[in-house]
Amino acid sequence: MAEKPGISLVRTRIAGGIWEGVLSGVKGEVPGIEARYAGRVIDGIEVAPLPGKAGQHLVRMPIPAWTLNDGEQTILLQAGETVLAQVVVIAGERADDDLRAEVTLLRAELDVLKQAFRRHCVETKG
Repeated sequence: MAEKPGISLVRTRIAGGIWEGVLSGVKGEVPGIEARYAGRVIDGIEVAPLPGKAGQHLVRMPIPAWTLNDGEQTILLQAGETVLAQVVVIAGERADDDLRAEVTLLRAELDVLKQAFRRHCVETKG
């Protein structure tokens, strides 16, 4: 993956179908950022300066429904030919041999157990 000297784009979160990241190291004009999935351009990317943080910008990209398909999908965020970030979305049936899916399932089960344990502690206290 090629990089622009001194420029980085780091994911901060995905919420409500919007990918967000911080573009750092920008000196002067912000490079045009484009997102592509399967050779198709994704519209709606927003780039805005972060208040009080020189050289840093918030990048927001909607994740279109047409990019969500079974399996692993990769969206590339680019400045020209330089890939700044990759957005990987995994959807569909759970693959039994996919370690990430297994870890996600274990985390969900752990959350259920923690809630049940806390409820039990409250009910049996005093």
